[in-house]
Amino acid sequence: MDDDRLQDLYDHLAATGERPVERTASRWLGEAEAIAGDVADGSMAPEVQRERLEKVDHLLGNVEATGDEVADDHVEEARAIVEALLDEA
Repeated sequence: MDDDRLQDLYDHLAATGERPVERTASRWLGEAEAIAGDVADGSMAPEVQRERLEKVDHLLGNVEATGDEVADDHVEEARAIVEALLDEA
């Protein structure tokens, strides 16, 4: 998988942690960030990466809004990256 996009995914999710995000959304985003960080490390087998990206996709699906416009933009970017990576895998 594209290491740059994996890092971009992690960076977008990490950026939400620096914003005043609604509590429930924060929990989902924190878990997604942790998984994305593991995936961005690049040491997983491709099939494991895909499984982990599917989990990130699921977690992001639980985030309707963050309560912060900038964080919402990061979430949308993260969703687009995950979708593209899963389409390619």
